[in-house]
Amino acid sequence: MKLIGISGSLGKYSKTGIAVKTALEFATASFPGAETNLLPLSEFDLDFCDGRNPDTYEGDTRTVIDIITAGDAFIIGSPIYRGTYSGAFKNLFDLIPNDALKGKAVGLLATGGSDHHYLAIEHQFKPLFGYFNAYVVPGGVYANNTHFSDGKLADENILRRLEKLAHETVRLSGLLGQVYKGPAPPVIKRESLKAS
Repeated sequence: MKLIGISGSLGKYSKTGIAVKTALEFATASFPGAETNLLPLSEFDLDFCDGRNPDTYEGDTRTVIDIITAGDAFIIGSPIYRGTYSGAFKNLFDLIPNDALKGKAVGLLATGGSDHHYLAIEHQFKPLFGYFNAYVVPGGVYANNTHFSDGKLADENILRRLEKLAHETVRLSGLLGQVYKGPAPPVIKRESLKAS
């Protein structure tokens, strides 16, 4: 199983990146067979979406689209600016194919300066991933600046919640995989009704 962590921050020392990385580490500890990959948007030079077919992008944009498309499950986070996810985060999800997340488990997290925007996960993130027909894991995690110390997450409650989010994302992905395994459904031929 490929678990992809996406940090929607362009900051080099990103609290969102720390939170996503921590969640991936929890997933690896609970499920040693999980293959994890962290995608911090700050390390990629993505094109601005211009409405063309996702298959036509090249360079870093093509690389990121391919990694996301190949993912089985996701831990996705963004800093909150002006009550919603970052512009870089939105641009990424404008670039990927419409079916890239279909039927896949997504765990959500967000970071902000205070608790002022903690409902952004419910009001901003969930509708976006609903559009992609992804399965959003209940219990998104919001961390504010006071939850970090010396470049690490220090709040025990947030750490416990991230661990649960990571565990539930992998577990849901496994259950969804079981649903979609097996032979293709039979083709049922429909006979047209003849006028008498």
